[in-house]
Amino acid sequence: MIVAVIPGLPVIGNLLQLKEKKPYKTFTQWSQKYGPIYSIQTGASTLIVLNSTDVAKEAMVTRYSSISSRKLSNALRILTSDKCMVATSDYNDFHKMVKRHILTSVLGANAQKRHRCHRETMIENISKQLNEYAKTHPAEAVNFRNIFASELFGLALKQALGNIVDAIYVEELGATLSKDDIYKILVIDIMEGAIEVDWRDFFPYLKWIPNKSMEMKIHRMYSRRKAVMQALMNEQKKRIASGKELNCYIDYLLSEAKELTEEQILMLLWETIIETSDTTLVTTEWAMFELAKDKKRQERLYQELQNVCGREKVSEDMLSKLPYLMAVFHETLRKHSPAPIVPLRYAHEDTQLGGYHIPAGSEIAINIYGCNMDEKRWEDPFQWMPERFLDEGYEMMDLQKTMAFGAGKRVCSGSLQAMLIACTAIGRLIQEFEWTLNEGEEENVDTVGLTTHKLYPLQVKIKQRNY
Repeated sequence: MIVAVIPGLPVIGNLLQLKEKKPYKTFTQWSQKYGPIYSIQTGASTLIVLNSTDVAKEAMVTRYSSISSRKLSNALRILTSDKCMVATSDYNDFHKMVKRHILTSVLGANAQKRHRCHRETMIENISKQLNEYAKTHPAEAVNFRNIFASELFGLALKQALGNIVDAIYVEELGATLSKDDIYKILVIDIMEGAIEVDWRDFFPYLKWIPNKSMEMKIHRMYSRRKAVMQALMNEQKKRIASGKELNCYIDYLLSEAKELTEEQILMLLWETIIETSDTTLVTTEWAMFELAKDKKRQERLYQELQNVCGREKVSEDMLSKLPYLMAVFHETLRKHSPAPIVPLRYAHEDTQLGGYHIPAGSEIAINIYGCNMDEKRWEDPFQWMPERFLDEGYEMMDLQKTMAFGAGKRVCSGSLQAMLIACTAIGRLIQEFEWTLNEGEEENVDTVGLTTHKLYPLQVKIKQRNY
């Protein structure tokens, strides 16, 4: 069978229909009319869009060997040093090697046990800051993102470099940068650059036409990121040369990954920093938004915490005994998937998906958001209802139930860490405070560009509990 084709215009195809920069929502709307799998035309390329869990799993698992190559935009190609990252590399020997390194040192189960002390320190720091704010500003809303993002970035730096960097001199930039400056260059700027749209992505035969403003913007982000990472790496090399070793990624890579170039090591270090700093923030911020909005479910979670933990602080060891907390996590991932569309892949040979013929050369977009909003699979999918994950059919520790972390050989390496950080943080925050949305906050649900990153930082009023 041939997949349904969404009508478009000559030459540009369906591009104008995607101009609102929320393609995952448009794809989901189209699936209701054209079915779970269809094709669109984006300039010179044919894009096959998958919007159901069954077809998406088939693509990521069963037919993986036919569609395992990444298709990157011009911006992503530059910012990732042409796929020099675990998340964006093609499935080849390089991908297998660097994924093994990151699992061994940072993200695997044994590595997570070694880094647990850093996560516990992070949660304690967040608790202290919020408690201090509740005491000194009891009637004022707190900017949740400012506190959580800063501490999460600190955790990322500890795991990558061994310590939190409060300031560093970057020779290429001729300036001493604060921790906030470093965060902006390494995380915020790059996330903005990653979703930059270059019209030449859709018309490869017009690559010869310059797009200087876009190129200069992306290359500036790349250069600034590289300069900061190089300065950070040089500082850590001095520390290692002095004989002081730490349990961190750079020490491991410089010792064990002799086959990698310095630029590759720099990119892999940066990858752990940006990925730790971003997606877990998205999930935790949306979870706290939903709980602050829904006092009934917030109270249900608090009662579960009271019954299981008593006066003991929530810890990672307790998560398996807290099914409603885990349900809150999974339901937030479902409704607010941190990566609503899996980075594009392309079919390098003819294959089949859902019984449909997929010709070689087709690009594949897996719409995770669409899969998780499928009314045939989820009751009232646009409603946030953690209870749906309390059915016997769900295993609470199964991180692939919503496919927010992908599936198959390319399943996200950071899924375990994301669960441990987010669930423990959500548990502690509800255990210690009552949460109420600030006036007007309930309407602030817009997101940033192609992502589900909350456009406006969460503003909430908190009241200390006597637990």
